[in-house]
Amino acid sequence: MKINNTLTKKKENFNPSDSKTVRMYVCGPTVYNLIHIGNARVYVFFDVVRRYFEHSGYSVKYVSNFTDIDDKIIKRANEEGISFNEVARKYEEEFLKDIDALGLKHADLTPRATEYVNEMIEMIGGLIKKGYAYEAGGDVYFSVEKFPSYGKLSGRSPEEMRAGERVEPSKYKRDPLDFALWKGAKPGEPYWDSPFGPGRPGWHIECSVMSVKLLGFGFDIHGGGQDLIFPHHENEIAQAEAYYGKEPFVRYWMHNGLLTVRSEKMAKSLGNIILLRDALKFYGPDVLKLFYLSTHYRSPLDYSQERIKELEKALKRVLETRKRLAGTGEKTKEITSETGKRLEQKRIWLENEFERAMSDDFNTAKAVAAIFEFIKEVNSALDQASDSLDVSVIKRSKETIDKLLGVLGVDLIRFEEFLQKRIENSKDDILMKLRGTAAYFGIEGDDLEDLILKLIELRNKERRQKNFHRADEIRNKLSSIGVILEDTPQGTRYKIEGA
Repeated sequence: MKINNTLTKKKENFNPSDSKTVRMYVCGPTVYNLIHIGNARVYVFFDVVRRYFEHSGYSVKYVSNFTDIDDKIIKRANEEGISFNEVARKYEEEFLKDIDALGLKHADLTPRATEYVNEMIEMIGGLIKKGYAYEAGGDVYFSVEKFPSYGKLSGRSPEEMRAGERVEPSKYKRDPLDFALWKGAKPGEPYWDSPFGPGRPGWHIECSVMSVKLLGFGFDIHGGGQDLIFPHHENEIAQAEAYYGKEPFVRYWMHNGLLTVRSEKMAKSLGNIILLRDALKFYGPDVLKLFYLSTHYRSPLDYSQERIKELEKALKRVLETRKRLAGTGEKTKEITSETGKRLEQKRIWLENEFERAMSDDFNTAKAVAAIFEFIKEVNSALDQASDSLDVSVIKRSKETIDKLLGVLGVDLIRFEEFLQKRIENSKDDILMKLRGTAAYFGIEGDDLEDLILKLIELRNKERRQKNFHRADEIRNKLSSIGVILEDTPQGTRYKIEGA
């Protein structure tokens, strides 16, 4: 297995420090608001990383924190007139609801920053004693010049970093790059007592402390979005390695690309934020996951409704093919045909291709493409010789589809339930509109199907009488409310749009 290590800037063989267990830390949310679809990309990807390690025979110890004390949390508490703790608990709960709705596994451990303040104070005190940190103006800062390898993760020069947008200004800093380990208390803000005076920890010290306490120094994987490389992860490395006097703090660093909307980062000022829970209402968890996973995790990803709809159609084909396999297996004889042999060869190819893709820096895009290619082969085989395929080939094909989709966190049963629920909700809306359309043509009723069939009957009558303009008017009005008619040799059929 190979992983692109942000620290070394190259793809490396992955060898966990413990041959049986992978220790992984992923930066969690700052709980002051609902998460959006950009935030969710990191959690979907590392959920798949965890699932693939488990699929490959490893145990995984997965830690993801909650930052529950921060300027943004304090600001939200003041706006809502409640304590910072109430804000943090409220949005922590909402985050977990969204994660559950997305069908992600919970991390094994979800530490809160406020639970580790004493350990943070201890590390800060140690950094001061070692000469890596200094007190100034009630705050404590890490002195970047004392850590010569600062910048090794981001690959930026000091000049580039000093010009960075996320470097916090302060008149007390000796160097603009120095970052806060401890922030002195301001009037009306929560604080903890410490040897450096009342205050609260800086953001960066939180993850260094919690990750080492729960996974040990030199753990295997630290993950997050590319926007965390500098300064957050750069600072984590500096303070941890300075305090412990050794390296590496983390053996492999992994960062996913950002999600944009029309090539712009999501921001309140641009009005382009799409909440995860709103996207889930429209697309459901499984199609949304495929959208994230159909692009390599390190590449940027631009939000596209058209692309999501394409992936929904593709997943519907997978669902229908899986149903065909389930139905075929009951009547198939124990006959091995050439078609069956080809299908079995393609199934073996799929398993190998999936493993190759996922073992090559978690290339989910190739893994997804391989599954879709196998689905085409299955349908071709069923079209050619559904009654002469070996039962065991059918069974193995079903099992392979289920297994590999499971590694990606995609559940066909859940997807089908989502489609059905969306159809039912859609039918309620359509029925309301359909009554008006039916009344326009002199038809009354309260049953959706009955009204549609009566309108189809009226349309057919108009066509027989060569009133084609009237017939087209019926079709168009039905189409405008989401009822699509299809003329076939067996008669006119209908479907609800989106079904």
